[in-house]
Amino acid sequence: MRVVMFGFQTWGHRTLEALLASRHEVVGVVTHPPGEGAYEKVWSDSVAELAEGHGVEVIVRERADDGLLARLEEIQPDVIVATNWRTWIPPRIFTLPAKGTLNVHDALLPAYAGFSPLIWALINGEEEVGVTAHMMDETLDAGPIVEQRAVPVGPRDTSADLFEKTLALFGPITIDGLAAIEAGKEFTAQDRSKASFFHKRAEEDLRIDWAWSAEELDRLVRAQSAPYPSAFCFHRGKRLEIVTARVSEAKYGGTPGRVFYREGDGVAIVAGHDARRGRNHALLVTSVRTADGTELPAHEYFKHMGGYLTSRP
Repeated sequence: MRVVMFGFQTWGHRTLEALLASRHEVVGVVTHPPGEGAYEKVWSDSVAELAEGHGVEVIVRERADDGLLARLEEIQPDVIVATNWRTWIPPRIFTLPAKGTLNVHDALLPAYAGFSPLIWALINGEEEVGVTAHMMDETLDAGPIVEQRAVPVGPRDTSADLFEKTLALFGPITIDGLAAIEAGKEFTAQDRSKASFFHKRAEEDLRIDWAWSAEELDRLVRAQSAPYPSAFCFHRGKRLEIVTARVSEAKYGGTPGRVFYREGDGVAIVAGHDARRGRNHALLVTSVRTADGTELPAHEYFKHMGGYLTSRP
């Protein structure tokens, strides 16, 4: 089939690699211009460079506009494949190809539609994540499911680990999805009662709330680990990023955010809205990054116990 791919960053790059290696003809690639946002600098393999290196026409757009529509009408693709395309694709474009538009999304739809699904899923303690290939319709990430693959979330996985696990699925699920479309298979409608839709991550979403349980904060720290921006709080009025942490072995009581006790290689920070009852584990912070960018083991940074970590200065 004649394929046009809409894609961006490493997700789009990996999908395009699979398409170029397949029996399908890639007749055009639409990609976004490089961005300056923190999340656009992560996993930023260039779709444009890969396409150009294979002699494929590249069209750079922030949004799918009328000029793009006119060019697609000239190219006449049989199908569009979209992967990590960040803006709305209007019906006049996604319905243009005779076989429609296949969208590939790194979540087990209908849950975790929208943005940053792996980070949100890790924060929420999901036991598995995955990738869904579905036909595009007028509701974002809501069209009929063509193919779906899942991978388990390990007990100490970070968002980077989940990225690597799911990235390996993008090429195969795209090619299998195209085979299913070409064969005229019937696809499964999503159960909209199970749908959830998430927004993009932003600075506020990295802020630590010590009323969360230690288990929740541990997942937040692992979700917001390198190469993503780290979760942060404040100590003595200065920003402090929590680089690594885990749940304490012992239980600690008191006021959330209290810098309390040395346990093993970490420092226990009291956590949980009901921490006063003394039934909660603490967040055991093992390394931090100061406002000037210096990364330190927790024992070196917290020279004395006492005082508080806070959500705001």
